[in-house]
Amino acid sequence: MIEWQEKKFIDLSVEELYEVFKIRAEIFVLEQEIAYVDPDNKDQKAIHVIGRKENKIVAYARAFPPGEYYEGFSGFGRVAVDKKERGKGLGIALVEKTIEVCLKNFTNHDIKISAQEHLEKFYLERGFVCKNERYLEDGIPHCAMYYKEKEIKEKE
Repeated sequence: MIEWQEKKFIDLSVEELYEVFKIRAEIFVLEQEIAYVDPDNKDQKAIHVIGRKENKIVAYARAFPPGEYYEGFSGFGRVAVDKKERGKGLGIALVEKTIEVCLKNFTNHDIKISAQEHLEKFYLERGFVCKNERYLEDGIPHCAMYYKEKEIKEKE
């Protein structure tokens, strides 16, 4: 069973912040071999979406208010699921929870993300659209993707 939390930066304990940096480093630096400085001075502006299992962070994302990451859009990134927990639907739950956090906290704004191209189908299935804005980010092909709550509700 996953316990979900959403916290502002100031509400993260030192131990939680350490765990957040650890899971992000394990996935983005070690697994994906991205050489970058993870502490980017954006964590302080984000709402941190945390999924815990047996008191350990196993899923994580950070959500941003409009204008803090993308001009005119709310957004999220650093979407991470512990390698041992993949294939169990946790990534889907994490993205759905993060969308919920964005819609609840940043009303009347569409969501924009920078998705790695190999995850495009995954995000399309979650209601995002890609407008063919493709680019390299940290040497990895990405696509700008958009989630429009009004369009999603009209289709249901």
